[in-house]
Parts: sequence; structure tokens; C-alpha cells
Amino acid sequence: MREIAARSGVAFSLRAGQYLTVMDPLGEQVADLLTFNHFDIAEVISSGRTIDYVGRIYLTTGDPLFSNRSNVMLRIIADDVGRHDFLLAPCSREMFRIIYGDTDPPPGCFGNLAAALAPYGILPDAIPNAFNCFMNVSVDTESGAIQVLPPRGKPGDRVVFQAEMDLIVGLTACSAGQTNNFKYKPICYEIRD
Repeated sequence: MREIAARSGVAFSLRAGQYLTVMDPLGEQVADLLTFNHFDIAEVISSGRTIDYVGRIYLTTGDPLFSNRSNVMLRIIADDVGRHDFLLAPCSREMFRIIYGDTDPPPGCFGNLAAALAPYGILPDAIPNAFNCFMNVSVDTESGAIQVLPPRGKPGDRVVFQAEMDLIVGLTACSAGQTNNFKYKPICYEIRD
């Protein structure tokens, strides 16, 4: 297992058929996950397409994650938690300023993903909504109001994905306090054939 330090991010290649395990080693930590087609970075993970095709907002074992071109990029093979978010954007300096009034905000997951993905030629404006592993967001069925709750993940919980195409992956240990129950912890990941 490789470790992503708290409030940071990485990027790496994942080949079709390989498995990516994202593990929450200490519990209650979110990981933002992005994918891009390795051979055409204009094809990117899409929350809108995925939610349209799967028909629900909470994705789990067996569910595919689609691209903006309606191709399956990843499939969830195993899931210890069963609650992840695919509605909210990666936290950012702007989010910390607008929502929390932070006058000296950190780069957030958006900034960490932008820095990690830059060597692959991926510009910040190409970063979409992430699949937020372990993030617990409730939606009121009447008003549509959202509430970010502490993650349900316990130490060692995992979600395992299988790549359906060759990918560039961005992955973070989320920087937002509310998202992680106001504690910042690492995330671990492993790639296997």
C-alpha cells in the first residue's frame, strides 16, 4: 500500500483490467477520485452520466462509473462502506473562502489534484466533480437540501475499483474539515493486476 499524506494528492496511471484499492487506514477520511482516458484526456469521469445511467446517487459494489462520453471507466468491485458522494465538487480555496470565510485558505483537493495532474497535461479547468470515496452526504427528499455528515468509514475500510480502460487517476486525502469530521488523515491506495 502507498500512502497519501493528509491534505495532499497524487496522480498515476492505471491500465485496463487492473484493480485500484482505496483504503481509509484510520477511519472517517474522504478520498477524492478522478479519472481521465489515458489516450484522450478530454474524456473524463462524469457524475451526471453515471447518476443518469445507474439511477441513484449512492453507488456501491457492481456499479460502473461512466465518462462524459458514456463509456465505463471504472467498476466498483468491492465496497466496505456503501456510502460515497458523487454530487459535490472537490474542495478548493474558493470553497473555503465562500463557505467558511477562510482568509488564508489551503489549496484543497482541487489545488492538490491540479498540481498532481499537471504533468499529464491536464489543466485545472478540466477537473470535474470527483467520486468522493467514503464521503457521507445526505439529501433531503423534499427540499433537496444537502448535509455533509461524518464519513461512515472505519479504520481499514476499502473500496476496490477495476479499470475498464487505460486511465490517468487523481486521488487525494481530502482537505475539508467538515467532510472528515474535522480531522485530517492519510489515505492509502494499491494497484494490482
